[in-house]
Amino acid sequence: MISLGTWLRVGVLGVALALPQGAVAESLADAMIAAYRNSNLLDQNRAVLRAADEDVAIAVSSLRPVLAFRAGAAYSHTQFNEGLSGTISLLAEMTLFDFGRNAATIAARKETVLASRQSLIGVEQDVLLDAVAAYVGLQQFQDIVALRQSNLRLITQELRASQDRFEVGEITRTDVAIADSRLAASQSELASAQGDLAVARETYKLAVGNAPGSLKRLPKMPRTAASLAEAQAIAKRTHPRVRQLQHEVAAAEAGILLSKANMGPTLTGNIALTDTRQRADSFSAGVTLNQTIYAGGRPSALYRQSLARRDQARAQLQQTAAVIVQAVGVAWTGVQVAQASILASDRQIRSAQTAYDGVREEAKLGSRTTLDVLNAEQELLRARTSRLSSESSYYTGVYTLLSRMGLLTVDHLKLGIPTYDPQAYYNAVKNAPATSSQGKRLDKVLKAIGN
Repeated sequence: MISLGTWLRVGVLGVALALPQGAVAESLADAMIAAYRNSNLLDQNRAVLRAADEDVAIAVSSLRPVLAFRAGAAYSHTQFNEGLSGTISLLAEMTLFDFGRNAATIAARKETVLASRQSLIGVEQDVLLDAVAAYVGLQQFQDIVALRQSNLRLITQELRASQDRFEVGEITRTDVAIADSRLAASQSELASAQGDLAVARETYKLAVGNAPGSLKRLPKMPRTAASLAEAQAIAKRTHPRVRQLQHEVAAAEAGILLSKANMGPTLTGNIALTDTRQRADSFSAGVTLNQTIYAGGRPSALYRQSLARRDQARAQLQQTAAVIVQAVGVAWTGVQVAQASILASDRQIRSAQTAYDGVREEAKLGSRTTLDVLNAEQELLRARTSRLSSESSYYTGVYTLLSRMGLLTVDHLKLGIPTYDPQAYYNAVKNAPATSSQGKRLDKVLKAIGN
């Protein structure tokens, strides 16, 4: 009689042979690279970041002169005269001094850009973690299907053996019925496992961006931290959500300065040149100082609101840091539990294998029933299935821990591919280019992003 271990090896080999020949096996790193390159979510958030970059350009442009061209024509008719007149005017206006408004606005929007960059890193971590979970889950269900297939073959063999023994009068019809019942249950469990595998394939396709092929076995684990305290300290320094909120606090501080500056005056200058195509062409220039004396308390309310928003951002930063530290602790514990479960499952498999082999031999001698053999086989199957689940939890747990520490990025994992450079677009637009060489450089950046 063939052992369950042999059937398992045959089942795994059968799954491998069923895959398309000539296809290169896909590694976990390949899956993460594909997810990074194919992610619509990353594309969406990169566009959000580019929009934030433009806010800086908009703020920079507000202190530059505004040049406007105006042309008009009018027809007039009186008792003594009628005719068509036209005017062409060139108008220029510029804020000379805003007493800190623009500087505060630019500072706030630069901090918003930096916060958006950290938000993009957070999305990158989510995309990579989803890819890891999809890859590990798909491999787990492939292995479970192989287990179920080998289990089905084994029970089929047991049923045939039971029928043969019944024919010679060694056992009763009850033993045959028990084996047949277990065969039906095994067929049902195999169908369920195949359904889970089909769902896992669709999950993989969504997370990675392409249909799965042959998968390589899981690689060596990446390094995390030597201790829980070290992992939590790293998370407080490097987690993108913490860094994002730090920049949002700085933006709120700049908002306070802007609220103060909005209470002050503004000084603007203007020039106008008008051609009426008659004798009276005109040129004018002037400066205007604007100062609001009373606005119904609105400036003071806006200032108090900016203080409250700064306090809100600070409190949110503190709370988020605490939540992240707690999440690291949970992830760390999850990894430890998974490691312990793997060791326990290994011991369970060894014991269940020994018990199965013993019961099977005793059944040959007539001291054990078919039910005893099937129960022992089922116990071994549960142990192997539990081992697969624990191993999947361990791998996913380690990468989850890296994510909670803020280290699940393409650069930290050294995946060896070019990554999106958020500085490139910012550098192209930060000075609010309009045309010429700056505009051409921006076109190149946008084309590269589109590719």
